[in-house]
This record gives sequence, structure tokens and C-alpha cells, in this order.
Amino acid sequence: MRSKGYFRRVPDASRLTFSSWRRFAQECSGRLPRNTETLITHGITLRPIGADDERFLLALYASVRAPELEQLAWTDEQKALFVLHQFNAQSAHWRENYHDTSFDVIERGGVPIGRLYVARWRDEIRVVDIAFMPEHRGSGLGSAIFRELFDEGDRTGRPVTIHVELFNPARRLYERLGFVTSEEKGIYLLMERPAADVVR
Repeated sequence: MRSKGYFRRVPDASRLTFSSWRRFAQECSGRLPRNTETLITHGITLRPIGADDERFLLALYASVRAPELEQLAWTDEQKALFVLHQFNAQSAHWRENYHDTSFDVIERGGVPIGRLYVARWRDEIRVVDIAFMPEHRGSGLGSAIFRELFDEGDRTGRPVTIHVELFNPARRLYERLGFVTSEEKGIYLLMERPAADVVR
């Protein structure tokens, strides 16, 4: 697994806040079934984030932010500190605002390749975050996971929703999967895939 040089500069700094985030995520995870036949068919398993996942999750986050950081004339140290700060801020936000949420590592063949965070509320299933390492993007794994969430939404009569930035290329995938824009706030869209009984 390759990571950017600026991540390797601060391999242990995430320990500053990761422990409390991990404890919260483990308390929230495991409340609903996972690893259905559909996911297993694609070689995917989900498990709650654990003590050994901090380096992977930080590397994953760094890979997501890499394209924008490559445009900046910052040193590797500056990029590393920015990634760490943003990663910890994001984790703290989720800890404070997303309960009844599963925080899972996506594995394939026992190797972590991504993360899936899903909030299950009374009236909707919110995909808080889904991300894959670069070498696993565009392989259809994300679509398989979304279809599994759609099945869950159909069974329980809840729409599946997700926030996405207006110009995020992933928006095209979401539209192909049946998501429609239900709300727009600045550069952010709230997209929704209605439950089957209300899909038009």
C-alpha cells in the first residue's frame, strides 16, 4: 500500500486524539448486521474500526485529500500537519454529531481497503462517509455496497442519503445509482435514493 510522503512524516501523531474516537466508534458499531451474502460475493467484509487501524485511516484520508494538496506549494511537513489536523477535526465532528452510526473498515481478502460510516436514523439511512484507497476506486465495490444499503432501505422503508460536493466526480456515480438532489447548500448537495415503494 503506497502513501504520500507527507503522511509518512507524521506516522504516530494521530494518537493524540484517535483513542477517544476509536472508543466511540466501537461503542456505536456492531448494532446492525453486516457482511451479507452480496458483500461476501464481492470479497468484501466490514468490521468496526479497531486499535490497529489508525495508520490506515490516516493514510486513507491523506489519499482522499492528495489531489487538492498536490496543487499547493506547501512543504511535506505542512501538508502532513494539515492532513492530521483535518482528520482529527473530522473525527471529532462525527463523534459529537453522529450516534447510532456504524464506523467500519472495508476489507478485501483480510486487507483494509476503505472505510464505510453509516448513520441509521428513524427516517433515513445516511451514508456519512465512504472511501477507498486509490487502487480500489472505480472497481465496482462502492456500487455493491450502495446496493446493499438500498436493500436495507427498501426493507425498512427509508431513503438512503449522502452529502457530496457539487463538483465531486463521485456525484456522477450516485446519479447512475438512482440518487437525486434533494437539497443544495452552497457547494454541497444532499442526495437521496428513495425507498423502493416510493421510487418513481
